[in-house]
Amino acid sequence: MEPMLFDSWRGLARVVIVGLAAYGALILMLRASGKRTLSKMNAFDLVVTVALGSTLATVLLNRSVPLAEGVLALALLVYLQYAITWASVRSERFQSLIKSEPSLLVHDGAYLDQALKRQRVTREEVQAALRESGKTDLAGIASVVLETDGTLSVIAR
Repeated sequence: MEPMLFDSWRGLARVVIVGLAAYGALILMLRASGKRTLSKMNAFDLVVTVALGSTLATVLLNRSVPLAEGVLALALLVYLQYAITWASVRSERFQSLIKSEPSLLVHDGAYLDQALKRQRVTREEVQAALRESGKTDLAGIASVVLETDGTLSVIAR
């Protein structure tokens, strides 16, 4: 039967040592890969972030994964993120495969109901974005755009 609360001091020490080393390596890799890796996330960035977290947790808690293999896995994910963003900046065709297009949800003060449904955005969410931008009346709005990172941009007339 596996211990539920405590196995050994050695196991705890391993988590601390491997955790510090893996976390330090991840921070160095993220700093080396540039600000883009830590910018506002689109769907692709979110997947990479979740994969990094999952890999880090596996390295910390799974004794059968050596630190070197875990750091290599983290480095691979950071490199792939860097390579894909590098390619998407240089190729519009590649970028269209990776990123979604912004979606117009309000035009000339009127809701575009089909676009709202297609993007699964409610009128209440648009109203919240209006309030956040200091606006209350849809009539004074030229457009509301659902950006590729999921934020709503309000453009006044």
